[in-house]
Amino acid sequence: MTVAEFTPIVFGAALLAGFLGSLTGLGGGVIITPVLTLFLHVDLRYAIGASLVSVIATSSGAAAAYVREGFSNIRIGMFLEVATTLGALFGAYLGTHISTRALSIVFGVILLQAAWQTARKHREQSKPLPPDPIGEKLKLNSSYRTFAGEQHYVVHRVKTGFALMFGAGTISGLLGIGSGSLKVIAMDSAMQIPFKVSTATSNFMIGVTAAASASIYLSRGYVSPPIAMPVMLGVLSGSVAGTRYLSRLSVPLLRRVFAIVVGAIAIQMIVNGIRGAA
Repeated sequence: MTVAEFTPIVFGAALLAGFLGSLTGLGGGVIITPVLTLFLHVDLRYAIGASLVSVIATSSGAAAAYVREGFSNIRIGMFLEVATTLGALFGAYLGTHISTRALSIVFGVILLQAAWQTARKHREQSKPLPPDPIGEKLKLNSSYRTFAGEQHYVVHRVKTGFALMFGAGTISGLLGIGSGSLKVIAMDSAMQIPFKVSTATSNFMIGVTAAASASIYLSRGYVSPPIAMPVMLGVLSGSVAGTRYLSRLSVPLLRRVFAIVVGAIAIQMIVNGIRGAA
């Protein structure tokens, strides 16, 4: 396949990945990496490098919009980013020393988790807990705008959330994804931050996490401009389009479709890794 044929195919796949990723809140990295490896036969590490570059671009655009709308909690994002950045550096280091077969299997397992997280119904409210002293001391409690007015929320289990963020950062650096679903789980379930705030804050964080991981892959020579450029432009364009159409489309339906597609790709990645075909 020539560069003239390869580039538009990659751009089209990245465009679709960015569009679906923005609508589901998981980012385009979870789908563009397996597409590059399974269908275009790109080496997994080069696919991860390209995915990390696209995550940085996508996060930069989405984060600005969410900050303007008042959904992102900057204090929480900056605090938890310490854990995710350390985890991302650790994961990126592991990613350059683990076999491609093992990476493929681990990536498939993470995709299965992402598919399940996408398909399940998120709950805005859960069992209330007492305020966390660390959250109060760091002034992490805040509010966000709703149709009914300002909605105040209190942050819980800060230590648990910080530990989970290190794990999310490790997976991000290891597999070249924003690990947005894992960050949302940590903030939504463990810290009991409202889901909309968790999603927006996760978008604010994944770019910094990916930048830390990308520096390792760049130094190892795994960021190839002919691959990374169409991926970045496609995912960024798709995410912008997804943001505009979010209010018009049936998100629950898109979540189910995305979960099925990601689940199928995950199974294929695991099979290829076991067979040694990755």
